Parts: sequence; structure tokens; C-alpha cells
Amino acid sequence: LNFERVKRAGIAATKFLVDAAETHAHRHLHHILELIDNADLSQTAKTNASAIFKRLGEVEAAVHNVPIERVHFHEVGAVDSIADIVGTCAALDSLGIDTIYCSPLNVGSGTVKTEHGILPVPAPATAALLAGKPIYARGPAVELTTPTGAAVATTLAKEFGVMPPMTIAHTGYGAGGRDFPEQANVLRVLLGEPTGAP
Repeated sequence: LNFERVKRAGIAATKFLVDAAETHAHRHLHHILELIDNADLSQTAKTNASAIFKRLGEVEAAVHNVPIERVHFHEVGAVDSIADIVGTCAALDSLGIDTIYCSPLNVGSGTVKTEHGILPVPAPATAALLAGKPIYARGPAVELTTPTGAAVATTLAKEFGVMPPMTIAHTGYGAGGRDFPEQANVLRVLLGEPTGAP
């Protein structure tokens, strides 16, 4: 695992990089849950990571009309996606995060190339994961919210919408893979304490 300082539309951000050889072309849910269960993680991080993958499995099963046991995690099950999900859960636990609020998600537009061919954005799994949540499409015609990101947000966030009343302690920026001139391709995280204001 490596962290690289980059800029996205002039904003300094951290790019999380995973350098690992993929050993399986496909993984089933039980393989991933076993990896998580055997990992050196807190029980909270394990529980959250498993819940995210179970949610992904349920959605993929519905999208492809197969039993959840037969869902192949070809893209989501790649080593970097497992590291993204498990790393997020470990980080949130180590920071002592009690509650997560999420803004409306920019899903992007256009099409995305997948194992199942070229699909519209948001991809079917992403759209299913985001059902009932506030989304929008602005900026370049690319996928801006992946199934992995949608699963993390919808599994862990207490609410979607405007920022809750809070006192900000820290702000962090995670970098996306591309640098768009018209907007910063970043995930911003604000860490703070609730104020209790109405």
C-alpha cells in the first residue's frame, strides 16, 4: 500500500495505491468474507467491511438474476477494491468515527467499460445501490461513482443530504485516478464534532 501526494484541479490530495498481483480471476462472496474474517482487524472494521460486501453481493445477484452464492466479484473482488473497502473500514475505526453523513453523490455520465460490456453510467449495480439516495450528474462524461464507492457510502452513511451542524477539526482530500481541468476529482472528508444546533 502506498500513498502519493498529487493535485487534482489545483487541490492537494492523497492518492491511495495498491500494488499487488491478482491471484484469482474471480472471487465469490464467501472467499472475500473469509479473507476479512481472518484479517488482523478490529471487530468493528470486520463487521463493516463484511456488511459492505454482502450489500454488493445482494445487488449484483439481483442485477444478474443469480443466487448470491454464484455472484462473481471480478471487478469489485480485485485486490485493490478489497483494499479500498477494508482500508476504509479500518481507517474509520482507527479515527473513532461514530457517525457518517454523505452529501449527494455525483455519479458522472456517459458509459463505462466492464466485464459485461459497455454499460451506461451509473452502472446497473451503482444505480441499484443508490436507489432512494440523492444523486446528480455534472462534469466530464465518465463514471464518477463506482459500485465500490456506492456500496461504502450507502452501507455506512447514516444520512444523505446537507452537512449536519458540526465543528470541523480536520479536512482531508482523497484523489481520484484522473485529473479533470473543470473540477477537482477528489473525495473530501470533513472530520468534526456535532454541535447539537438545530
